Amino acid sequence: MATAQIIDATRTTLGPVGVWTSTVQGESAAVQREVTARIEELGFGSVWQGEVVGTNDIFAQEAVWLAATSRIVAGAGIANVWARHAGTARAAAATLADAWPGRFILGLGISHAPIVEQSGQSYRRPLQHMREYLTAMGEMPESVPVVLAALGPRMLELAADRSDGAHTYFVPPEHTAEARAALGPDRLLIPEQAVVVETSPRVAREVARQHTARYLQLPNYVNNLRRLGLTDDDFADAGSDRLVDAIVAWGTPDDIAERVRAHRDAGADHVLVQPLGAGFDDALRQLEELSAVRLH
Repeated sequence: MATAQIIDATRTTLGPVGVWTSTVQGESAAVQREVTARIEELGFGSVWQGEVVGTNDIFAQEAVWLAATSRIVAGAGIANVWARHAGTARAAAATLADAWPGRFILGLGISHAPIVEQSGQSYRRPLQHMREYLTAMGEMPESVPVVLAALGPRMLELAADRSDGAHTYFVPPEHTAEARAALGPDRLLIPEQAVVVETSPRVAREVARQHTARYLQLPNYVNNLRRLGLTDDDFADAGSDRLVDAIVAWGTPDDIAERVRAHRDAGADHVLVQPLGAGFDDALRQLEELSAVRLH
């Protein structure tokens, strides 16, 4: 685990707001360099992306991003524990941290049964598997902050006990408050917040439901929302208005800034905005609009 000094330095380097993006998935390295460099120019503190077994290698991708930038932090959101041996993950993370000191955060995640089983692996006992993976990974260099993808109470407890914090996804500010209580005051808490810079409720929710429809097929997210009080009625037809509005912040940049502040007020150290829409050009347009307002 990272030292308290490293965690404090990481908070300072990250700043209040970063970016989570899937829009460059499958794009050329040249496009990824261009997009990441532009995100850095806009003043965001970090850029994160997920990993699907057989689709992308998060460590290679982060190296491309880090090489194309000079300041921004690259976060693995998440490195899939089913994608590689724990020792390989430790070595890859240590290499990135050594090459770009203070600019890499390792996020580890257990992923989801439907995705993992498509790769020919058996998704069993996810909490135990994560615990065993952390043990097999061994001592990470203190210069590498490690956060776990955590939603439920037991994974949040593991994040508090065995890592430097949590990276949460598909969550409203109410979950951020619960996560902070579970983690305690010293651990990092980095939630993702999907956004649509669009003032028409019909158009914004239409874009948002393309996002929520995918994640409502995954039990981990549905079960987490049940714990927050949502019901079967909310999960039908890609999500009720109540669910969509809780998960996706839409409206003017100032409206979205208010949601970011709600996460920060609930205990988030750093909030990752994920612009939804048609590809990286639209994502960059939204980020440009958001960069013009105070997001924290």
